[in-house]
Amino acid sequence: MPLASSWRVCLANTRFVAPDAPMHHPYGHQWFSTEGNPLDPKRIEDTRQAFDALIRETVQREGFARNHSRIAFVGVSQGAIVALDAVASGRWNVGALVAFSGLLAAQPISPSSINTPILLIHGENDRTIPPVASRVAASQLAAAGFKVEVDIESATGHTISSSGAQKALTFLQKTLL
Repeated sequence: MPLASSWRVCLANTRFVAPDAPMHHPYGHQWFSTEGNPLDPKRIEDTRQAFDALIRETVQREGFARNHSRIAFVGVSQGAIVALDAVASGRWNVGALVAFSGLLAAQPISPSSINTPILLIHGENDRTIPPVASRVAASQLAAAGFKVEVDIESATGHTISSSGAQKALTFLQKTLL
């Protein structure tokens, strides 16, 4: 929601929703455990039911059940991973996707959602998920026919910088408005 606070003025007619991931974590919530191999594709597949149920309920409640083209997924770290999975697997064809510091798990990419424009933003100094993950995801998605932009930010770690937030806002204004 911190992004929503800064974006409200420029996206005045936009509803912002930030649902929590279902698993509790000492620092908040998570979509999957980071113990062992957190990048195991099976872990991400196991989150699909919870992600889809949460998003379906939110979309219905907010009145967008018949207008997915007006929905943008914006995720950070695990949120970016599950959002990328939702679009790349073809489960969600939405108006836009912004992924900060994420990755795309090894999986077949469905052409069902190739109309979803994607922006990948990653910090060059990210020590949690290396920036090569966004470069690889961009290549995989582009090869499948997605329109993908990738921005690797210098001197940025595993976070959302103010310049990254501005790039995401500009992308959303261009793709959704």
